Amino acid sequence: MYRLAVFDIDGTLIDTEKTGVESLMVTIRELMGKEVSYEEAYKVFGIPSGKVAGILGYADAHRFGQRWEENFVALSHHIRPMPGVLEALRRVKASGMATGVVTSRSRMEFDKDLYLKEMLPYLGHIVCSEDTPRHKPHPEPLLHCIGLASRSLGEAIEPREVLFLGDTWHDFACARDAGCDFALADWKGRGWQDIPARYKFSDAWEMLALLLGPAGAEMPV
Repeated sequence: MYRLAVFDIDGTLIDTEKTGVESLMVTIRELMGKEVSYEEAYKVFGIPSGKVAGILGYADAHRFGQRWEENFVALSHHIRPMPGVLEALRRVKASGMATGVVTSRSRMEFDKDLYLKEMLPYLGHIVCSEDTPRHKPHPEPLLHCIGLASRSLGEAIEPREVLFLGDTWHDFACARDAGCDFALADWKGRGWQDIPARYKFSDAWEMLALLLGPAGAEMPV
């Protein structure tokens, strides 16, 4: 049984994929004058926007991030929480298991999300992009989250007692290098995507069963 469940946000708790990927495609078109496919843009979805600019070869990371954010807001009507996630988080919290978040979002992006405000009571320890010098896929933000949870409990939580739930290779690499197990969120039915995760889940009940066991999950959410 795990003692700490740590969640990625985008693509794991909240369905921001369409908004995030399509707004990135628009930004690349506007600032770089070229078209990229949805799948090409998806490959860098979930990485901090400042790093995405460098990966794509655009020199002004600040301008790129600012414009991507503006386009993201313009398309934000597509955003939805993943089905059943809020109730699943309630059950995990009620079980006594510690919870946390490791996200590439900034604190501002985290704080202004209305869906996350609903989830916040069930997400104990929040690590955003500015909270650590290095970001996913580096393990530092996940190790920082484990440290926060350990201090809150007054005793050390070992990485082997942590399950990190995310949806990208960067999430997997972060968990692997922190020494934690990883569960791949496959809400969109993409399969394993060549990610050697220990577990995969496709709905909120499967997520609960991983964390609490079939008996703890009880009826489907």
